[in-house]
Amino acid sequence: MVLSILLFVEFSKVMARGQQKIQAQQKNAKKQAELKKGGTDQKKSAQAALTVKCSVCMTQMSDLKTYRQHFDSKHSKQPLPPELTAGSSS
Repeated sequence: MVLSILLFVEFSKVMARGQQKIQAQQKNAKKQAELKKGGTDQKKSAQAALTVKCSVCMTQMSDLKTYRQHFDSKHSKQPLPPELTAGSSS
């Protein structure tokens, strides 16, 4: 009698998670299928947006304005690189 109750309790624990497990597997399968189709990859698109590289520390930035701010704050004692001096408006 006690053994059957314990087995029932263990079985009910497995069954309670069974539906969630099936749903998680279906969700994961759908996600994997979308990735195989060629969905957007955030890392690749973010890397493509970084077009400017700091000549001192090699940090990548998205535009010259950000590069100028970075250079002024991080490398203020260094002379401005040519790509910033050519387009300086200040």
